[in-house]
Amino acid sequence: MTFSFQPIVPATPAYRSDGTLYSPKFDDVYASAAGTLAETRHVFLQGNGLPGRWRDSGRFTIIETGFGAGLNFLATWQTWRESAPGHARLHFVSVEKHPFARAELAGIHARFPEMRMFARELLASYPPLLPGFHRLHLDGGRVTLTLLFGEAAVMLNQLDAAADAFYLDGFAPARNPQMWGEAVFSELGRLAAPEATIATYTVAGAVRQGLVKAGFAMEKREGFAGKRGMLAGRFAGKTPANESPTDK
Repeated sequence: MTFSFQPIVPATPAYRSDGTLYSPKFDDVYASAAGTLAETRHVFLQGNGLPGRWRDSGRFTIIETGFGAGLNFLATWQTWRESAPGHARLHFVSVEKHPFARAELAGIHARFPEMRMFARELLASYPPLLPGFHRLHLDGGRVTLTLLFGEAAVMLNQLDAAADAFYLDGFAPARNPQMWGEAVFSELGRLAAPEATIATYTVAGAVRQGLVKAGFAMEKREGFAGKRGMLAGRFAGKTPANESPTDK
């Protein structure tokens, strides 16, 4: 893969009449109007069997596609603080092509007072909007956040990690197809630890088929707040069975 770092174009926040954070560029919302943090807990935490899986873990790595306003990270960090062993370490890696500037993030986070303590520490270490890798050490070293600012497939291709869980949270596939393409899915398969789990809010057939091709055994589950479903799965490795998608 040829690396080509483009200047970062920051996200521009906007809000719909119901208060939902919205992207004019992608004509899509960042999270459900029914509850941003509740959706994170349903889709990404429960979808990956968390926090149960990390209660006996010394180290746990999560890779996310689509950092957005960082609310998935903040909710995960809060749950980690509440439930992980004191000696355990969380490494959260997230890729974002259009990150928010610090001032914009502060305004968004102010709408979630229950995250105030975590948001304040994140903002204090938040990096400049430059393409590349940015590593933040938080919570006295218990939590490491690595932000990858740039095109998802390009940034993931440079990453050396073994993820225990994946959060797929880009804008809808119809709105942002690059985030849901074969190049990204292939990188997720490369980065998956044995028995890694994966979860996303979308049930798009192309997403399911692409993840199966990348080595994940996928299933449809109950969606959040009346949505028709979500996808969750586990890395099974490249085998003839998962190279031929079924249940389309």
